[in-house]
Amino acid sequence: MAARAPHGNNQPPKIIVKKIYIEGHGGHHGGAWKVAYADFVTAMMAFFLLMWLLGATSEKQRKGIADYFAPTVLNTKSLGIGGSGLLGGESVTSQMKTGPHDGNSRMPTIVSKVDGAGGKDIGTGRKGSLRSPDAVAAEDRKNFAKLKQQVEQQLKERKSLAALAKHIRFTMTPQGMRIDLVDDADYSMFALGTTALESDASQLIGMVADGIKATQNPIMIRGHTDSLPFGDPRAMNNWMLATSRAEATRRRLLLGGIPEGRFHRIEGVADREPMIEKDPMDPRNRRVAITLLYRAGVFGQ
Repeated sequence: MAARAPHGNNQPPKIIVKKIYIEGHGGHHGGAWKVAYADFVTAMMAFFLLMWLLGATSEKQRKGIADYFAPTVLNTKSLGIGGSGLLGGESVTSQMKTGPHDGNSRMPTIVSKVDGAGGKDIGTGRKGSLRSPDAVAAEDRKNFAKLKQQVEQQLKERKSLAALAKHIRFTMTPQGMRIDLVDDADYSMFALGTTALESDASQLIGMVADGIKATQNPIMIRGHTDSLPFGDPRAMNNWMLATSRAEATRRRLLLGGIPEGRFHRIEGVADREPMIEKDPMDPRNRRVAITLLYRAGVFGQ
């Protein structure tokens, strides 16, 4: 405030500035509480996120998350990878390279752990894991041998089908186990020139279906014929006959309880793959081959 100058004095008036300090009592003490509150809310959000992850993930998934946040440092010197330590190689200018003489590159030097315990079926589960192809193939061969023994035993026990024992053959192939139902000069699985199964042949295929149901292997069926031609190839030929007999066999297996999804391929090859190569017209070339294919031994297949 300005003081009033004395009368008749030309001196400028004096200005007095009065500062008033108000001390806060019981106030909010500045903005520190907001920082503390934000930290508390962040901590609670992280806590509830952790609880959600624990409830929404499996044991293997939690193991993977834990491994991701607990990386293992690579021994880059033994691996010959530049980037770890001071001047890991001979040059400081090389970047994103590998080898025993590459320098201080920017290659990351951490990887996720691959050891440790997971679920009780880790690496061996039927789904969602990796299995060795050799282990799967060994298990399949064991099941194939069991199926062969089962069918042969049933043929011995059923006198009505004992005569058909010589018409069924088991052969191991690179694709799996092939079960051939073979004709001969005295007997045919199908009525001559048709796709109608004989009654005892139908029982034989049903017996095979009972054994196949215990496995999980994909199934391929191929129809074969001899080289005897038809009178009018436009009405019926060996290609049509072979394919139709393969389909008739598939329907009989389906009737025996084999799920539709297990059939991998149904095809007819006519007389192009004779069993008796020296005599394409030999009746033993007429056959249906049921192949239990090896299962895939890798993830997602």
